[in-house]
Amino acid sequence: MPASRNSRPYVILNAAMSLDGKIATYIGDSRMSSPADFRRVHRLRASVDGIVVGMRTLLRDDPKLTVKIARGRKPHRIIVDSNAQTPLTSYVVRTAKEIPTIVAVTSRAPKNRIEILERRGVKVFVCGKGPLVSVKILLQTLSKLGLRKILVEGGGALNWSMLSSGLVDEVSVAITPRILGGEEGVSLVEGKGVALVKNAVKLKLLTTAKYGSDLVVHYKVQN
Repeated sequence: MPASRNSRPYVILNAAMSLDGKIATYIGDSRMSSPADFRRVHRLRASVDGIVVGMRTLLRDDPKLTVKIARGRKPHRIIVDSNAQTPLTSYVVRTAKEIPTIVAVTSRAPKNRIEILERRGVKVFVCGKGPLVSVKILLQTLSKLGLRKILVEGGGALNWSMLSSGLVDEVSVAITPRILGGEEGVSLVEGKGVALVKNAVKLKLLTTAKYGSDLVVHYKVQN
C-alpha cells in the first residue's frame, strides 16, 4: 500500500536513459545527459532537500551528489546501503563533515562498519530488519529530520523498490538519442517487475521538453 503523503517527503525520480531504456552500459558507463540536461538536473537538485542513490550507483559512479551551476538548497546526500559497505574512499564519505550525508542500513549491518562511518561524519540510520533497507522507513526517517522533498537518482533496483512501494510522486526522464543494448546493461527500473500489464505503475504525462539533444518527459504517478 502507498505510504501516506503526510508521513513522508514528496519524491521525484529522475534519470537519463537511452531510447531502449538503459541508464548505464554493461560496464557501468552512464554519462548520457546533454549539457542542457545537465543544467536542468542541477536546477532540480537545487530545489530538493535530499538526493537518494543506491549502493550500485555509488560504487559505479562515485557521485558527488552536489549542486553545480544553480542556486538553491544544498541537499542532504542519502545512500541506501543495507550492509554499511559504503567505501571510506568515496567522495560522499570524504566530504561528510562538510556536506550532510546519510547512509541507510538494516539492523544486520556490521556495527563496526557503522561506527567507522559515523566517525567520518556520516549519519547512519537503521531502516528495517530484513536483508534490504525499507525505503518506507527511510522516507519516514527523512521526514522526521525535516526533509520535505527528495530526488531519487537510481539505480534500477532502487527505482523499482520506490515505485513498487508507492513512494514516488513524479517521474522525470531525459531520453537521449542513443541505443545501448546489452542484456547486462542497467535498465531504468529493474527488480522483479509486474506479472501483468494491468498491474503496472500508471503515469500521467505532465510535460515534454527538449534539452539539447535530449527529450525530457515528465510524469505524475497515478497509483
